[in-house]
Amino acid sequence: MASSVISSAAVATVNRTPAQANMVAPFNGLKSTSAFPVTRKANNDITSIASNGGRVQCMQVWPPTGLKKFETLSYLPDLTTEQLAQEIEYLLRNKWVPCLEFELEKGWVYREHHQSPGYYDGRYWTMWKLPMFGCTEASQVLIELEEAKKAYPNSFIRIIGFDNTRQVQCISFIASKPKGV
Repeated sequence: MASSVISSAAVATVNRTPAQANMVAPFNGLKSTSAFPVTRKANNDITSIASNGGRVQCMQVWPPTGLKKFETLSYLPDLTTEQLAQEIEYLLRNKWVPCLEFELEKGWVYREHHQSPGYYDGRYWTMWKLPMFGCTEASQVLIELEEAKKAYPNSFIRIIGFDNTRQVQCISFIASKPKGV
């Protein structure tokens, strides 16, 4: 057994030419962990507790009762016409196709008809006309939004942006809610 152990001094003496001095040495296996110093931090103080880096330590989340979460931006106050126009311009700048959808009963996701994982009612809304292919201005979408509000004054209306290249919905936000919701 003792004859198979080579001392580290015998391995360290390798004759190299000047050209080999700049080359990276080949991998010779893992090094022993006994060569590295062991430092352990004592976890005695509370300053090592995870934090978000600011003065706020705990943040309240969305209350689960009484308030419904509708779509993107639903935690903000209702968008003004100017803010809606800015969102629609963003949608158009990204070459997405605007489309309006409406829902007459519930404007949120809920579970009523089935209890299997991943199934939710209320995900699919009725499309208001066809997607607005060729739309170039936010005012065109806002005119359609006003028409949908007149036709269905007590409905939820959302604006969606489709990417017709990737065939996916890229943006969706509530544009109108019934009074009192």
